[in-house]
Amino acid sequence: MRIILLFLTITFSVHFGFGQEKNLDSLMNQWHRAAGTANYINYFGFMSDSFVFLGTAPGERWDKEKFSSFAKPYFDRGKAWDFKSHNRNWMFSKDSTIAWFDEDLDTWMRGCRGSGILQNVDGTWKIVYYNLTVLIENEKINSFIELRDKK
Repeated sequence: MRIILLFLTITFSVHFGFGQEKNLDSLMNQWHRAAGTANYINYFGFMSDSFVFLGTAPGERWDKEKFSSFAKPYFDRGKAWDFKSHNRNWMFSKDSTIAWFDEDLDTWMRGCRGSGILQNVDGTWKIVYYNLTVLIENEKINSFIELRDKK
C-alpha cells in the first residue's frame, strides 16, 4: 500500500509540475506574442499591478504604470518588440503559488536573457517581475567596458 501511495504521490507531483510549466510557458509565449503584435491590452493584462520591469539600459527600472507610459507609443505605432523565447527553465515554490524562470531570447539586440517571477492569486497567474539582459561573452567584456566609458 505504501508503494502505491508513493507512486501516486510522485506521479501527481510530476504531472502537476509539468502541467504548470506548460500553462506558464503558454502564458509567457502569449505575453511575448502580445508585444510582437503590438497588443497593448493583452501585454499589460498579463502583469500584476505591482509589476516591475528591469530593462537593459542603466536606470531602466519601471513599475507597471511607468513602463506602460513608456511603451504605449510603440504599441500605438503597431510595432513594439518581438522576442522569441527558447530554453525556458521553471522553478516553483513549495506551495506552487510562486514560479520563477529564466529564458534565452532571440531579439533585435541578438541574444538576450530574460528572467521573471509569476504569482498565482486566486487561480490566476500574473507576471510580477521581469528582467531583460543583453548577453555578452566574457572575452568581449573589456571592449564593452571601453564602449560604455566613452563620453
